[in-house]
Amino acid sequence: MNYIENVYICLSAPLLIAVLCFGGKERRNLLFLLAGMTACLLSSYISTFLAAVQGANLQTAAMEIAPLVEECMKLFPVLFWLLIFEPEKKSVPGCVLMLALGFATFENVCFLTQNGAASFLHLLIRGFGAGTMHVVCGSILTMGMLLLWDRLWLRVAGTASLLAVASTYHGVYNILVSQTGWVAWAGYLIPVVTAFLLRLFDRKYLRMAV
Repeated sequence: MNYIENVYICLSAPLLIAVLCFGGKERRNLLFLLAGMTACLLSSYISTFLAAVQGANLQTAAMEIAPLVEECMKLFPVLFWLLIFEPEKKSVPGCVLMLALGFATFENVCFLTQNGAASFLHLLIRGFGAGTMHVVCGSILTMGMLLLWDRLWLRVAGTASLLAVASTYHGVYNILVSQTGWVAWAGYLIPVVTAFLLRLFDRKYLRMAV
């Protein structure tokens, strides 16, 4: 068994126990946190498979394949929840945030396991950068879907467009952080700046949507 499956079992087991112990909003948040971790695990399988089929190396896969695969895998649980359970709009942002946090947490733990903890500063910067990037991509999808979801004729086109935006943003981030020097630093800082800007405007958009 690969290390990534071992990490997944160790992290998901306490969450499953917590899901059985809690109810209501707490259970829902824990389920989305677990869904984010599961999406990250499945994304690694799919990205590896597609890279092998296309003969892409690790760097090419991270820039061209992983962003689209990961954003699709983060989107599917949200779409399933919206279509099947038809939740209240005000509960959507928090659940998407929990899913993005679960994805980012599992990805960071796997990165730490694979690369070690020799450079604490790099891990700290990488942790905040990647974590914020996943939250930003989730916020892009959330704000757009809330505004478009009641308009049936915009659901498909709007969701596909938002997915393209999130995947492009993710891909640009991966390209920048794969470089060295100030380019990599700029890549790590871009999600933080974007999150700050989204924070300034998200309340206005959420009031319009809800």
